[in-house]
Amino acid sequence: MKIVTHTLIAASLLCSANVLADKIAIVGGTIHTMGEQGSLTDQALLIDGQRIEKIVAMDAVPQGYRVIDAKDKVITPGLIGAQTQLGLEEVSSSAGTVDATVDKSVYSPLGAAFDVSYALNPDSTLIAINRIEGVTSAATGINHSDTLFQGQGAMISLGNGTSPLIKPHAFMRLDVSNSGADHNGGSRAALWPILENAITEATSRNGKPLTANDEWFGSLSKADVNGLMNVIKGKEPLLVAAHRVADIRQVLAFKQRHPDLQLVLLYATEGWMIADEIAQAGIPVILNPESNLPYEFDQLAATMANAGRLAQAGVLTSIGIENHNIRLITQHAGNAVANGLSWIDGLASLTINTAKIYGVDKDYGSLEAGKIADVVVWSGDPLEVMSAAEQVIIHGEQIKLESRQTKLRDRYMQAAKDKPVQYQRP
Repeated sequence: MKIVTHTLIAASLLCSANVLADKIAIVGGTIHTMGEQGSLTDQALLIDGQRIEKIVAMDAVPQGYRVIDAKDKVITPGLIGAQTQLGLEEVSSSAGTVDATVDKSVYSPLGAAFDVSYALNPDSTLIAINRIEGVTSAATGINHSDTLFQGQGAMISLGNGTSPLIKPHAFMRLDVSNSGADHNGGSRAALWPILENAITEATSRNGKPLTANDEWFGSLSKADVNGLMNVIKGKEPLLVAAHRVADIRQVLAFKQRHPDLQLVLLYATEGWMIADEIAQAGIPVILNPESNLPYEFDQLAATMANAGRLAQAGVLTSIGIENHNIRLITQHAGNAVANGLSWIDGLASLTINTAKIYGVDKDYGSLEAGKIADVVVWSGDPLEVMSAAEQVIIHGEQIKLESRQTKLRDRYMQAAKDKPVQYQRP
């Protein structure tokens, strides 16, 4: 990223265009660091290049920093989309290729070798739509396939740049709920033995990938075996979609049989019923706190109190499931807070908890010295639906709060009277 040095200017003179700066000071307001410093008031957050330098007293800001006045505002880490398809689709029901949906292949019949890193599109219009509302990075992956595994997802940045990739092979995912069983033998009685066989065959390689010249007599393809290597080693989280208690307990038993696996529960819609067991197993949960209806027979005990009850039991909880409109996570977290989740746990579920699940908390998820400068300045409480992101900084770059939607709005509000609206491109 090219860095351009700017002299100190008043916050009132900030333009809406992207601003690249060596040094930025966000002064005043309430800073929720989501780190050891907790929440601070009337301090200054210093950014040097792409990283956070430190937090100092307001009257201790050195010369040479461009000041952003955040008086009466709220400053948080950039939000992290826990499960999205950002960069893989535009409008999923429209014509054209949707890279978040994959068919079976001879190369990878189980889907473990699928890799979304090849499909990422940093110019997707959905990226700008989400980042101007405070989402600065996201886990993105396949959300539909007829295979057992739904491929390897990636962590991406929503900032400017030709390569959004933060971490390839950031997770693998599978579905052991009704949907997963339907696509894998039509029954859980078939799905689980298929899964156990896959783990056994991949483990038999003792961490050594298969080459084109290696003989292999297993039932899995070489590509699937190699795709599972980091999962077997515990270096890549395995996200397991499960709703009902019976399926969640199968996941807990699976963890006992394979303790090296780094398992994460997706949905866990009835997880509140066995929250203590999930906490004892040390398995995090990524959930949708809006689930409160029995959409299927494996979600009969759905409740909006799920997030709060899991967090109270000690489960590391993250919010945000399968939505290219992941910008709605603040509203979802707010509803979870209204139904028993503590406010600080609500914010953690959108920031540091998600970073920990994907193993990127060394650089993301909190406002601490040395971490990547993904920062959002809010007009008020970010979990309140009426609050808005007023400043978004990604990798130290101040992002222009503009998207295709805002351009369309401006186009029709300020249409040239002497030309048809079709004439001007948004």
